[in-house]
Amino acid sequence: MERTWRWFGKNDKITLAMLKEIGVQGIVTALHDVPNGEVWSREKISDLRKYIESYGMRWSVVESLPVCESIKYAGHDRDHLIANYKESLKNLALEGIHTVCYNFMPVLDWARTDLEHPNPNGTTNLYFSHAQFAYFDICILKREGAAADWPADVLEEVEKLKKTMTPDDDHKLVENIIVKTQGFVSGNIREDDEHPVELFRQLLDLYKGITKDQLRENMRYFLEAIMPVCDEYDMRMCVHPDDPPFPILGLPRIVTCDEDIRWFLNAVDNPHNGLTFCAGSLSAGAHNDVVDLARKYAGRTWFVHLRSCHVFPNGDFTEASHLGGRADIIELARIFEKTNPELPMRVDHGMTMLGDESRGYNAGYSFLGRMFAMGQVQGILATVDRELGIEYRQPGFYE
Repeated sequence: MERTWRWFGKNDKITLAMLKEIGVQGIVTALHDVPNGEVWSREKISDLRKYIESYGMRWSVVESLPVCESIKYAGHDRDHLIANYKESLKNLALEGIHTVCYNFMPVLDWARTDLEHPNPNGTTNLYFSHAQFAYFDICILKREGAAADWPADVLEEVEKLKKTMTPDDDHKLVENIIVKTQGFVSGNIREDDEHPVELFRQLLDLYKGITKDQLRENMRYFLEAIMPVCDEYDMRMCVHPDDPPFPILGLPRIVTCDEDIRWFLNAVDNPHNGLTFCAGSLSAGAHNDVVDLARKYAGRTWFVHLRSCHVFPNGDFTEASHLGGRADIIELARIFEKTNPELPMRVDHGMTMLGDESRGYNAGYSFLGRMFAMGQVQGILATVDRELGIEYRQPGFYE
């Protein structure tokens, strides 16, 4: 697979020169300075593409061309926003960029409660605690009916947290859940927003009464509307699974499991409607057999995220080693290399290690931790390619 890296543009503290040195072949990025819903001009796309190519790499995948909330909940302006989206897709294709990773998660993109959870070896990782998320939902957000959405054992833990959480703890939880994991990826909440919780409540209100079936139909509407452009310009749309892969905050989630994936692929049965196979998101749900899902859907996968999660007995989960966890990345590499060895792949959510924490990187996107993960995955791919008789090449070295 093509070894790619998520890069956050010219202001990213991780530079393209650094990425070239560690063997990255393709860049996964977006026009982060363009407000959600506006057209990506060909001029802006071209400028960034040429900048990436000046370092000997290519712009492999757009992650992401955001789907506005109004498209997801079927607002009055969704057709206008979809028209803008189609124009952006056309402009990307005209610049030679043909793969777009996007998500259809309402309000909240990926969610974690702890961004620096200690590992036994002294590194840190992202972590999701059901009890802490429920505490945020019930006690900070104060969402109507929130307590009814959580099981009794989690509610017991929330009662314990009420006795120990301080205002500083509450503030950090808000930062972790709705600010630091969202704002740097064209999210709904920016780090300079003064009242993020109130803004978040307003966003949730937009989805009152939206059921899973209605959200599915809104996704179908969006995909059917853009497929003619995708067919004309060979644009591969690949939706990212919901992270975590279960309902949260009373919001429906529609890309969480085998049945969900089968539904959206069949709902718009077009090869340009495909999947981003994020092994990390899928492995965070104990209900998912990740290897089985890869075997079923490799033929409709246009982008691969190789990471893995460890799920604890109570359902909490953390990022695992790229050689461990539930995902079985070695077997996934075999499956995707057999099906399509040209697929773009990136490692994801690496450990924070060896000073990463002091360098101002985006949450979940360390440099040394991801470089360590990339080394592990490169070793896996080299071994699998030898098994399959595929020539493995490491760019930047004399053969």
